[in-house]
Amino acid sequence: MKKPQTVESLENLGRIRLSKNFFFRDFLYSEVANFYGKSNIPDNPDLAIEAGKRLCEELLEPLQATFGRITIRSGYRSKELNLFCNEKGHNCGKDNAASHTWDELYEGKMGAMTCIVVNWYSDRYEQTGDFRPLAWWIHDHLPYSSMYFFPKLCAFNLGWYEQPSRRIDSYISPKGCLTKPGMDNHTGDYSKWYKDFPKLISI
Repeated sequence: MKKPQTVESLENLGRIRLSKNFFFRDFLYSEVANFYGKSNIPDNPDLAIEAGKRLCEELLEPLQATFGRITIRSGYRSKELNLFCNEKGHNCGKDNAASHTWDELYEGKMGAMTCIVVNWYSDRYEQTGDFRPLAWWIHDHLPYSSMYFFPKLCAFNLGWYEQPSRRIDSYISPKGCLTKPGMDNHTGDYSKWYKDFPKLISI
């Protein structure tokens, strides 16, 4: 598929179904693009679609099946828009290849990232202020590559990557890296953190 150059072709891209419950259009909205009047269109739609399918099928679908509706806070971000966002200081990393920029490889590998809120857990987070039960549940159940948690709503970046790093970081206390390969806590039984969570439902 060529980069959309018309409204009709962009609509067609948005109608592409990435998984049972998610379409490409779900991931195209950007507050930065909307505010500044910038476009957010992939240069390589085929790569973005393939990476997005893996993100949705392997991570988002089981999350939504298990916990109920999840909210997409941000998803795909074109290389041009990402650079603009970074230059304006709007919390965008300078290089998001194979993360928010789905249509760009990183070290020859594809990946995709989205920022989501698990609504079911957000209600609990308001009471506890602790992101770790959800982080450990995902760590134990899903083939994620990276997670990065934020204080508002316990939203977090969730990334899929062909060569997953299996790393969890947070801006919520305890801040920093919760776990990554090589740390003593990277393996083990963490079920005590989420003993009253629903059981994984796979689609």
